Amino acid sequence: MKQGNAIVVGAGVGGLATAIGLRRAGWDVRVLERREEPERYGTAFGLHPTAQAALDRLGLGAAVTARAVPYRSAAIRRPDGTALAALPLERIERRAGRPEILVSRPRLMDVLLDELDALGASVEYGTPFTPAPGQPGAGPCAAAGADLLIGADGINSAVRTVAFGGRSAPREIDTVAWIGIAGFETGVYGETWGRGRFFGMTPVEPGHTNWYATVPEATDAKELRDHFADWHDPIPRILAETDPSTWIRYRMRHLYPALPSFVHGGRTALVGDAAHAMTPNLGQGACTALLDAEALTRALAAYGRTAVDAALAAYDTERRRSAQRTAFASRTLHRFMTARRPALRDALLHLLPA
Repeated sequence: MKQGNAIVVGAGVGGLATAIGLRRAGWDVRVLERREEPERYGTAFGLHPTAQAALDRLGLGAAVTARAVPYRSAAIRRPDGTALAALPLERIERRAGRPEILVSRPRLMDVLLDELDALGASVEYGTPFTPAPGQPGAGPCAAAGADLLIGADGINSAVRTVAFGGRSAPREIDTVAWIGIAGFETGVYGETWGRGRFFGMTPVEPGHTNWYATVPEATDAKELRDHFADWHDPIPRILAETDPSTWIRYRMRHLYPALPSFVHGGRTALVGDAAHAMTPNLGQGACTALLDAEALTRALAAYGRTAVDAALAAYDTERRRSAQRTAFASRTLHRFMTARRPALRDALLHLLPA
């Protein structure tokens, strides 16, 4: 049964997953994306079992899992290689009955785009969201002839600005992040925490290693390599043997202050980074976007077209506090990981299972 017309702004993970859920629930969907082509940048996403369950409910779980690798063993280390604690991956798998998995961003995007196409929808690339002047909140829906507007347009969300103004906005953290893919498997996974910086490694697919690093400042490859030159193997090797032209550098940001709601006007909702952009320390950005998409589209399917406002209220109740707690925890973990005086931090880590 046709439910109505929806516009999804943004063709990232959250936007595509939302569009897929809406199509399955009977909505006609337009996906607007300001970029001229699909996002192919990025390295790997870690998907917690809760996010995998959301993918299952969206009908995407098997396709994503087939392109992913399990993440079962990793540790937190000092720069000299001394293990401080194990990451709780075994406990996560034991409780959930499935492991955390890692999937490369391009492979996940391919799954989402293929499924959207199979459901009879597509992305309108090179089409930015342009709200009608003087019509906040639900106004853009009416102006575009739509019944529902979803803002999945990232940390700089135009939909969020129209609905809520500019009080909640991207805030920079005094940290630069770098990510890349090494063309070999290290077999050493987890994170190494030093003074004001850290380096992480995960599996991503056979023959490759996903890596990420943060430092107070580094403007080029040489500076980044210098920051980690005396850290334990294989960190210097990763930075020496990967092509800097493939690295991605960005300043870490988060959305602050937290939004009072993820919905507005009874016809507008935010998902993913548009609603709760967070630092990457917990690796939960993609997970929370998928959880948002599934919860929102499940609520819309349950309430139907005549009760969209009630569906959005139910979505906000289910997701906002949970997502904002995750964002706060990630920001807190960032402070802990990048402590300038790491002795107390490392002592506390020693109390955890190694």
